[in-house]
Amino acid sequence: MDERVKEHARILVDWCTDVSEGDDVVVTASPEAHELVVALHDEIGERGGNPLTLYSSDEASRAYMKAHDGDFSLPEHSLAMYEEADAAIHVRSDPNVSAMSDVDGEKLAERSRVTKPIQEERLSKRWCLTQHPTNAHAQNAGMSLAEYRDFVYSATLRDWEAVEEYQEELRERLDEASEVRVVADETDVRMSVDGMNAVNSAGRNNMPSGEVFTAPVPDSVEGTVHFDKPLIHQGREMEGVRLTFEGGVVVESSAERNEEALDDLLETDEGARRLGELGIGTNREIDRFTKNMLFDEKMGETVHMALGRAYDENVGEGREGNDSAVHVDMILDTSDGRIEFDGEVVQENGEFVWE
Repeated sequence: MDERVKEHARILVDWCTDVSEGDDVVVTASPEAHELVVALHDEIGERGGNPLTLYSSDEASRAYMKAHDGDFSLPEHSLAMYEEADAAIHVRSDPNVSAMSDVDGEKLAERSRVTKPIQEERLSKRWCLTQHPTNAHAQNAGMSLAEYRDFVYSATLRDWEAVEEYQEELRERLDEASEVRVVADETDVRMSVDGMNAVNSAGRNNMPSGEVFTAPVPDSVEGTVHFDKPLIHQGREMEGVRLTFEGGVVVESSAERNEEALDDLLETDEGARRLGELGIGTNREIDRFTKNMLFDEKMGETVHMALGRAYDENVGEGREGNDSAVHVDMILDTSDGRIEFDGEVVQENGEFVWE
């Protein structure tokens, strides 16, 4: 086994989920990630935890969604499992990243709404989302598998305590700010973050990580954003997304490719037309776009904004966060733009002013 797989497992069990004796840990992965699952069982076993591995397959999910007719019901057994769990590790490793691309968008949105309690329960635990290198993801990124492995482990196997320390300057400034403005190509958008909590994301939940993020005040977003990086949501790829906000709500939307998928996303529920997150990427080990949001949103010299649900940890006391069954990140390049906090430039042309 590649020693990097073992180190990856140690980071997931120690830094990300802090597994200790007696913890019940749910591991979700496809057979493509078999060696990482083995390494995780080894690490969890050393710490006296109890692993349970679930078979994950978008092909299987597609078969179910295609066959299902009528209304969806909440799978209570799945909810009960996460209610009893102490930690959850989800490994992205499907052999086909487009397996869900021909499933009806309205059906996917309805399933998301019905299973929202499961998502909320899982996110209330010590959870982590990560990536195991596979041929499918390597192909999607335009790399050989060997090159993609090097890319994944370069972004993942880092001194995360040092990363956390480095990002604290940005977190403190964002936490103290009342308004954020982002200006870039075809983008000029403002939003209030007054009273919201900025989070220093250094690999506790996403691995790899490297970002500082917060939640906008839901009705405060004003302006237009051009997301110049593609995104894949539920197997459907969108490019050139443009959104115009008034009073926090998307009032105009377009996409250069797959606009129907964008329309389906926006119609998921009322909260899908509002922003739930503003994030600033800092991980310069992620030096190329790979069509994998787990990596792409952390890329240095980028900003991402998420339509849909705001994370509870971002919502300040006495404040209201956006509620939705979805949380979909979209990215724009700020290497030729700027970010302002309360009118003061904090990043210009990709460089923070304190660097």
